[in-house]
Amino acid sequence: MKVAIIGAGKMGKTIESLSSQMGFEVVERYNSHNPFLECSSTNADVAIEFSIPELAVKHIFHAHNLGLPIIVGTTGWYDEFDEVKQQTISKNGSLFYASNFSVGVNIFFQINALLAKLMDQQTPYSASMQEIHHTEKKDAPSGTAISLANQICANNHNYDKWTVHSNTSLEPNGELYIEALREPHVPGTHIVKWDSAIDFIEIKHEAKSRLGFAQGAVYAAKFLFGKKGVFSMNDLLKL
Repeated sequence: MKVAIIGAGKMGKTIESLSSQMGFEVVERYNSHNPFLECSSTNADVAIEFSIPELAVKHIFHAHNLGLPIIVGTTGWYDEFDEVKQQTISKNGSLFYASNFSVGVNIFFQINALLAKLMDQQTPYSASMQEIHHTEKKDAPSGTAISLANQICANNHNYDKWTVHSNTSLEPNGELYIEALREPHVPGTHIVKWDSAIDFIEIKHEAKSRLGFAQGAVYAAKFLFGKKGVFSMNDLLKL
């Protein structure tokens, strides 16, 4: 399979290294000096995109115009998801998106949703979240943190939205607080906390490197090949 990589960051470099190990051929590389949006044709079978939120949707639409299946790891654009999904279908395009490509994180998502449901009637407990990423990450909170928060809101009636502003009051207000921290050399850590006066429950996923994210993206490229429509890690992992 011939791969185009969109984005010149550390994830792009990790994906390129892993692609060659898995027998894929990286035939095109796009960055700020060679913008994908200026590409008028392609020799690639699939594109893997890790760029910046401001460009992600434009890259998706351009890939559709080129007839190029695209895997998108960039987050921070999901408020436009409905429009992107509609155009993908109308253009007969191929899109695979994920807030996190790690297999472990996607299993963590399942645990998080179940725990939120179990805690629905346990009103003495209050939920909060913390996510930590490297200082180069552009969006905050992370797409993974937002996915976790949305799961909690969908499965626990005590929360209907998330916020990055801490509730200083002792009274619950339906908002799930996400603390977003940026520290050097942190691939990604996500912690969900349920606290009460008598005990404390915590689930945590900590990435050791970018390899898990890159590996999932390459698996997604193999999965997407020959398919039309919009897909996610739930489709890949059959969750």
